Amino acid sequence: MKVRDGRLPGVKWIEPTAHRDQRGFFLESYSRDRYAAAGIAHTFIQDNHSLSVRVGVIRGLHYQLEPQAQTKLVRVTAGAVYDVVVDLRQGSPTFGQWEGFELSADNMRQLLVPRGFAHGFCTLVANTEVQYKVDALYSAAHDRGIAWNDPAIGIVWPACGREPILSDKDARHPVLARAQLNFVYEG
Repeated sequence: MKVRDGRLPGVKWIEPTAHRDQRGFFLESYSRDRYAAAGIAHTFIQDNHSLSVRVGVIRGLHYQLEPQAQTKLVRVTAGAVYDVVVDLRQGSPTFGQWEGFELSADNMRQLLVPRGFAHGFCTLVANTEVQYKVDALYSAAHDRGIAWNDPAIGIVWPACGREPILSDKDARHPVLARAQLNFVYEG
């Protein structure tokens, strides 16, 4: 397993070791001890799974406020996404900055999204399935989001164009300047 730091502090790009042969492949998608040895020692308590049937679906940018903030370990099991994180930690030298990663069933890479970051993705392939672990349960009272097209953030979404497919909820998220935040950068 290879673990690389993202450009934004706390974000990690993970490449599990896949054992391939004529039958296909085998990999450990998660091992508590192996991940802890690589500095990822979160206690994940829930797995989530989404299916997006069309290209150009954007899900996000989502986060939960403290004390129900979530760390996510994201992977794609069918298809491909352009996965984006945005730093929401007040006082962070990278506050409001974004970073994007391509996750796919083919590359088998994973993304660790720490607490204090908004997270979202755009589907690059039809019938894309995303699975992710979280270290806190969903809380409707703490659920928040940022507009996918906030010009102050300036995310470039490949394959999504100007008219992505959004849920009603995601279409109503405020821009970052109007979003409710309670994350503090701890250095």
